[in-house]
Amino acid sequence: MVKIGIMGTGYVGLVHGAVLSSYGFPVTCMDVDAEKIDRLAAGISPIYEPDLDELLTGGIEAGTLSFTTSAEEVVQSSDVIFIAVGTPAMDDGSANLTYVHEVMHAIGKYANGYKVVVCKSTMPVGTNRSIANYLDGVLKTRNEPFRIDVASNPEFLRQGKAVSDSLSPSRIVIGTENEEAKRMLQTIYAGYMRQHVPFLYTNPETAEMIKYAANSFLGVKISFVNELALLSEKVGANIQDIATGMGLDDRISPHFLQAGPGYGGSCFPKDMQALVGVGQKNGEELYVVRAAVAANEKQKAKMVDKISGVLASNGSLRGKTIAVWGLSFKPETDDIRFAPSYDIISGLVARGAAVKAYCPQGMKQAERAWTDLSGAVAFCESEEDCARNADAIVLMTEWKQFKASGLDSIVKSMRGNVFFDLRNLFADHPRIRLLFDYYSVGSDERRLYSLEEA
Repeated sequence: MVKIGIMGTGYVGLVHGAVLSSYGFPVTCMDVDAEKIDRLAAGISPIYEPDLDELLTGGIEAGTLSFTTSAEEVVQSSDVIFIAVGTPAMDDGSANLTYVHEVMHAIGKYANGYKVVVCKSTMPVGTNRSIANYLDGVLKTRNEPFRIDVASNPEFLRQGKAVSDSLSPSRIVIGTENEEAKRMLQTIYAGYMRQHVPFLYTNPETAEMIKYAANSFLGVKISFVNELALLSEKVGANIQDIATGMGLDDRISPHFLQAGPGYGGSCFPKDMQALVGVGQKNGEELYVVRAAVAANEKQKAKMVDKISGVLASNGSLRGKTIAVWGLSFKPETDDIRFAPSYDIISGLVARGAAVKAYCPQGMKQAERAWTDLSGAVAFCESEEDCARNADAIVLMTEWKQFKASGLDSIVKSMRGNVFFDLRNLFADHPRIRLLFDYYSVGSDERRLYSLEEA
C-alpha cells in the first residue's frame, strides 16, 4: 500500500488527505500549526466543508488518517508527498512561494529513499521543474544514491463541494515526464480510472497552466456577465433572461453566467493576478484576463454606488442601518478570502452606514480577519436578528436558508423596506416586490414593476 504524506492542511490538503484515507491509503497530514493539528487529531476540522467532518472521523477511527507537526516524520514515512500549502498573492499580484520553498527544503533535508513529490498547490509555471532541479542538486550534495521525482497534479475543487469533487472529480491532470511517478499516481487514483474519470497526461508546465487557465476563464465569464448586467439596468434589459439565452448555446453553457457583486475566494483573484504576472514576465500582456480583473473591482464599487444611490442623503449613509446577509464568497463554505462582502461593507461604512451582518458559516472568519472593521460591523445570530430595525437588507451570498426566510415577518421588524438582492436569489419570488422596495442585479426594477402592474 502506497504511504501518503500531505504537507499543508488547508482546504485542498485536508480534503485530499481525508478522501485518500477513506480509500484505505495510510495518510499523514502535516502542518506547522500545533493547535490546529491537535484539533484535527481530535476530529475537529478548522474549516467548514460539507461531509468533511464525517471523513475525518472515519479516517481517524480506521487508523488510516493521522496528523503531525513533524516534517521529518512525514517525509521519511511517505512514498508520495503532496505539497498542498498556500500560495497567496503578494502585493504585486505574483504568487508567494514561501511555504512551497519551506516544504521543498524539508523534503531535500529529510528524504531517506525514493519519493514522488506531487505539487497540488497552485504554482506559477516552471515551479515544478525548479523544485525538481533543487531536489536533484540537494541529493547530489548529500551523495544519496536514490532520486526524487516531481509531478504536477493541480486540484479543481469547488469550495462547498470539495468533498464530492474529490470523490468524483471532473478530470485528473498529471504533469510529469517520469514514468515511475506517473505509475505511482495511477496507483493512487486507480479508483478514479474505474469511474472512467478523464485523465490527461502532460508535461509539468502544461499542467501548471491548465489550472491558471481554467480559473481565469471562469473569472472572465463572471466579469463579462456582470458588465452586461450593469448595461442591462440602463437599457431596460433583464440579465437573467440574457444569461438564459446565452447559456442555451452549448458552446457557451449556462454555468458562471449568474450576475452578482463580483467573484471572490482563495482561487480566482490570486490566480488571475498571477497569470497576468506570468504573462508580463514573459513579454505577453494578457489583456482579456487583466480587463476581467479590473471589471471585477468595478463591479464591487458599482454595488456600493447602487446601494448609496437609493439610500443616501446628500451622498451620505449616516443614520442608515444596513443588514448584510452572507459574508462568505459563496454558499456552503466559511471562506471569506477576497469575498466581495468585505469591499462592499467597507464602502458602506466609509459612507457612514451602520452595518449589521449575519452569515451561516463565515462570521468567525470575518471577525478574526477583518480587524480594520472591528467595531464598525455588528455580527448577529440570525438573518432575522440582522434585519431587525434595519433600513435595508443587502443579500450578499445565496445561502439556501435565506430563500426560506419568513419575509413577511422580517419586513415588519425593519425600519425601512429596501432589499438589495445582489445574487438575484429572490428575483422570481411571487411577492418580493409587494413586500419590499426591491433591487436585483441586471434589470431595471422600476420599469419591470410598472410592466407587471400593467
